Amino acid sequence: MSTVEGRAIRVALLGCGTVGGEVARLLTEQADELAARAGAPVEIAGIAVRRPDKHPELPPELLTADVTELVTRSDVDVVVELVGGIEPVRGWLLDALKAGKAVVTANKALLAEHSAELFEAADAAGVDLYFEAAVAGAIPLLRPLRESMAGDRINRVMGIVNGTTNFILSAMDSTGAGYAETLDEASRLGYAEADPTADVDGYDAASKAAILASLAFHTRVTASDVHREGIADVTASDLAAARVLGRTVKLLAICERVTADDGSESVSARVHPVMIPRSHQLAGVGGAFNAVYVEADSAGELMFYGQGAGGAPTASAVLGDLMAVARNLVVGGRGPRESAHAALPMRPMGQTPTRYHVSLDVADRAGVLAQVAQAFAAHGVSISTVRQRDRNDTASLVVVTHLAPDAALQSTVDEIGKLDVVHKVVSVMRVEGEDQ
Repeated sequence: MSTVEGRAIRVALLGCGTVGGEVARLLTEQADELAARAGAPVEIAGIAVRRPDKHPELPPELLTADVTELVTRSDVDVVVELVGGIEPVRGWLLDALKAGKAVVTANKALLAEHSAELFEAADAAGVDLYFEAAVAGAIPLLRPLRESMAGDRINRVMGIVNGTTNFILSAMDSTGAGYAETLDEASRLGYAEADPTADVDGYDAASKAAILASLAFHTRVTASDVHREGIADVTASDLAAARVLGRTVKLLAICERVTADDGSESVSARVHPVMIPRSHQLAGVGGAFNAVYVEADSAGELMFYGQGAGGAPTASAVLGDLMAVARNLVVGGRGPRESAHAALPMRPMGQTPTRYHVSLDVADRAGVLAQVAQAFAAHGVSISTVRQRDRNDTASLVVVTHLAPDAALQSTVDEIGKLDVVHKVVSVMRVEGEDQ
């Protein structure tokens, strides 16, 4: 990467919505301070929007609908992409990288599917690719994983990376309301999109989990490698049951290094609702906030917490990346490249060790617990705790297991559901953390 030789650093901004508008505002209003930090002025060369006539607040000479022309212009040094989606954005960014432009992006979906292609293009051109804003908004998370902890061995990354689902589950926990009415409230308050599918079905969190796992374990992980479950099936009863156990329910992205008995290693990446103890650091993360918990050999346990979305918080992360790229341009250096040297295999969800909380309605008669316990034993699943409550001719039975392969736990639940003494499998949820 060559230096800018004392001239201004020119930025092409793709998209000028909630985040893009905030980035444009800050680049203008804080121009002097940003120039002092970067070592050179940072100027907007152009802004690509779908309909330039819909942005009267912006200087018309900066606006264009021709993205390809903008990202390949000779006077552009950095392309900041805030459009989202995969196509045609992938082509635009590849064009920019091949033209020798550094790229800053907040596009989690694109990175979760095509980061290898983008990194290869960046390496071939000798330019930077930064993406801090793609996960957890304003929280400085990816750069610590990518740079600060490059000398450490990370074993686990677990966190709340979607504010919409965290708001819904936090509200269900505090009010006792059901999922549907809480989702409606989240929509009314602006915490949920008009189409909340990407959030509530776990797609957004899965993309972020793929990025986190790739960085933490130096392995290429895509969104399709991540086991994904959403929160639509979480009920008020699940939250009530968790409360009795001194727990709460969170949608977590869990990425971990798994070591087999023979010493071989693999990567597990999953997104699903989890019961966690209220004493856990993630349990107290409420509303639309994000938090990520990292476990490493030398650093030990680390927690990253803050606002995970929104115009200003996300713009903060984008500008942080832009300043890093600008400094590299000034001195002629480059930021970190892709680190995928470990190339660990992905562990299927069925082989991943997990724990289950299983709630059953069973017949209130002798021998029921023995039959249920026998089903667990037949699949090699050890029981940690059992709680029983009787009502009329039916009993409520709650079983929490020890660690076992997820497939064995699921097979156990399937068999229990067929027992004559079991009236209904009320709920099944995975468990993290120690028993209370």
